[in-house]
Amino acid sequence: MAQFEKELHDADFYTVLSLLEKEILASGASVELVGTARYDLGDTQVAVRVYDRYFMRNASRASLTLTLVGHGGTVQVSAIGAGGGTGAFTHFDWGTGDAFVQLVKKILSKGPFEGM
Repeated sequence: MAQFEKELHDADFYTVLSLLEKEILASGASVELVGTARYDLGDTQVAVRVYDRYFMRNASRASLTLTLVGHGGTVQVSAIGAGGGTGAFTHFDWGTGDAFVQLVKKILSKGPFEGM
């Protein structure tokens, strides 16, 4: 399991969500959005996205759970990668969960989010 968290200041929740969705889905032909949830709780927005990706190099799948919480110009992003093991009892993932999480880190370190 791999995890990355980042707090963005002076950011628009829907812009961050839209960019992450677009970039993650464009990152590979085998990336699929498999689950979504979105809530507006007063002036707080919450979105959860679950992605699945097939990694041909080790014939396994990995998932990425992306959670965004926005409130008053601050957006908290949490990315958790899991899976990737090739056996029923094997938790060694050859770095596939980490690769998925590093993608989110890369997206948030460029363009409008650089330095946030």
